Amino acid sequence: MDLVETRDAETAPFPKMDPDRYAAKGTGHRFHAMMKPSGAQCNLDCTYCFYLHKEGLLHQPKAPRMSDEVLEQHVRQYIEAQDGDAVIFSWQGGEPTLMGLAFFEKVVELQRRYAKPGQKIENDLQTNGILLDENWARFLKRENFLIGLSIDGPEHLHDRYRVNKAGRPTFQRVLAAAHLLHEHQVPFSALCVVNNANAGHPLEVYRFLRDEIRPRLIQFIPGMEKKDFFQTAPQHWDPDLLPYEHTRAARPGHRRSAVADWSVDPEQWGVFLTTIFDEWQANDFGRVFVDQFENILSMLLGHGSQHCVTSRYCGKAVAVEHNGDLYSCDHFVYPEFKIGNILKTHEGNLAFGEKQMKFGIDKSKNLPKKCQQCPYLQLCWGHCPKDRFLKTTDGEAGLHYLCHGLQHFYSHVIRACNKLVEET
Repeated sequence: MDLVETRDAETAPFPKMDPDRYAAKGTGHRFHAMMKPSGAQCNLDCTYCFYLHKEGLLHQPKAPRMSDEVLEQHVRQYIEAQDGDAVIFSWQGGEPTLMGLAFFEKVVELQRRYAKPGQKIENDLQTNGILLDENWARFLKRENFLIGLSIDGPEHLHDRYRVNKAGRPTFQRVLAAAHLLHEHQVPFSALCVVNNANAGHPLEVYRFLRDEIRPRLIQFIPGMEKKDFFQTAPQHWDPDLLPYEHTRAARPGHRRSAVADWSVDPEQWGVFLTTIFDEWQANDFGRVFVDQFENILSMLLGHGSQHCVTSRYCGKAVAVEHNGDLYSCDHFVYPEFKIGNILKTHEGNLAFGEKQMKFGIDKSKNLPKKCQQCPYLQLCWGHCPKDRFLKTTDGEAGLHYLCHGLQHFYSHVIRACNKLVEET
């Protein structure tokens, strides 16, 4: 391992970035890292959480905490490896606010120390909102943090799955957090996980978020996991055991289903999005920002995808655990997808290394013929490889679980846009 001289004699050697690796690729080196400073630890026990089980899978300590050494190396290496005008730090978990305010005060101090001249440093933080108080709100406003607040709709829908460790509802505390952020003028997005409980109430969910929560952006995330996700890494399942599309095993709620019962049904997902799209187009276009709608319109207008899941290639969004272990993606935090540790190898060398490049290219390289021949291919590119656990009717593995819902959404939006053009 190549090392550079330390900043002072009492500091352990820092991994060095390989300049030849970056020079060979030219300019425009940018990637995104999702930081997990408290590992998988959380103060909630959401039924559908895809990350809580990492505590056992990765053999994390009871209360994992990112050390000062790992934090400083991440801040330094993350900034050093990128040449953009802005570098975005994302903090997630588990629940990142468990780290306490002092940790994030240290974060911004280190960012100021290592920022390149003229470079803008931005922070976003995804939270359940439970620990937010006046001190947090003042800090978030002062340091210009963008917040993502998890909320699944009105009380009776939110509390179905988002409960605390004692199994008690959390809605009222999340609602209080939203009011607190508004009071202190902290910009925030609402992240809504669409599951089998709230998927059947699209307008109720949307209108509640739009009118009561009033975030700067609404994000709808399809909640879905293969039943064996606790122990089996994506793309490491037995292809012979994957269910065929259009079968009962390819939908939630059945004894032989391949997915967790709380998962959104593919057809539900398509109807959920299109129903809200119609409301949004009729009443809220240009006034309310919905992540999926902004993304598909960007692609239809030729400006490219704003999401990794709808991009031809992925791999530019890694995850860094509390101990410095770096994984190919936030949804691929499994031993099979660990690509190194930033205490041993520079984060930039890992993010732009051959293993990660292959991970990104494989997204569009390994598509089944049905995807390759699909009229919506360039709006989807097979979506996220994490959820490609269906077989086509021809028996080819690798079809995305939400394929039919996504097709319904794409065709609906295209028809709506064509109609709008014709009318104008």
